[in-house]
Amino acid sequence: MRSPSAVVCIGEALIDRLGPPGGDPSVDEPVDDRLGGAPANVACGLARLGTAVTFLGRLGEDAIGERFSVLFQKRGVDCSALQWDQQRPSRIVLVRRRSDGERQFQGFAGDHGLGFADQALGPVELTRGARWLLVGSLPLASSPSAESLQDAVAQARAHGMALAIDVNWRPTFWNSSADPASGPNHRAIELIRPLLEQAALIKLAREEALWFFSTEDPAAIRAVLPQNPDVVVTDGAAPVHWCVDGQAGIQPALQPPQVIDTTGAGDAFTAGLLHRWRSTPVERMRFAAACGALVCGGAGGIDPQPTEAQVERFLGGVS
Repeated sequence: MRSPSAVVCIGEALIDRLGPPGGDPSVDEPVDDRLGGAPANVACGLARLGTAVTFLGRLGEDAIGERFSVLFQKRGVDCSALQWDQQRPSRIVLVRRRSDGERQFQGFAGDHGLGFADQALGPVELTRGARWLLVGSLPLASSPSAESLQDAVAQARAHGMALAIDVNWRPTFWNSSADPASGPNHRAIELIRPLLEQAALIKLAREEALWFFSTEDPAAIRAVLPQNPDVVVTDGAAPVHWCVDGQAGIQPALQPPQVIDTTGAGDAFTAGLLHRWRSTPVERMRFAAACGALVCGGAGGIDPQPTEAQVERFLGGVS
């Protein structure tokens, strides 16, 4: 019998179609299709590090879905409750890459007129025993998946599971014609804010912190929320600011051996954070920062994810 997962990740699994550096992935060649999606990235990252994890999501009955099925089994991610959609395809996200490895999500491919499988996520059933339920904001952009996500959060609360939220704001998921750099509108804030008010751990990018709380100070964000959650604010290659267990601190960014692609760096950070949650806050942040740095050394958000031993070796060489 499979042992209970420590973490349950719910949300999207999709393809990141990486364009050539400086090019447009919708027209320029060559493109590089990589398995991704923040919750799927975190699930695979946790499994690679050695944490038992379950992924709950919905995929099309297509080649992408089959690739994920193989990946989850290879990594040891529990995907026994994965949903399959016969009508809607798995989503392809077009990712524009700059020459320095930074990326921007610019739109989608593969829609046949009914939307994507992840938008139609049906009801899920959480099993007892997990410590964390990890969610992002993207399922809230579609009514069916929003309802399923909110029900899962209610189940987690009833089961005594802590809620971790990586906001992961992506405007094109809410409006495919939106400016990829635009912030959340009133509707999005109204849907996302109730989740933030239930979370035990919130991870935000600096711009997300400013959009939702008008401050990038994690201690100030913690103070305005009724449950006083742990808060981590990331800022790309800049230092991470955090307020965890009542302590506040700054984790400098760690320099990877090389930067090929920053896709999935934040998800690797989240995986590292949850994997080392029983360590001290300072140790958690340093370990998580190393996970994020190492992912930048390869293409896509999943293939370059490190093992715990690789992270420890990397940290051993960092002064």
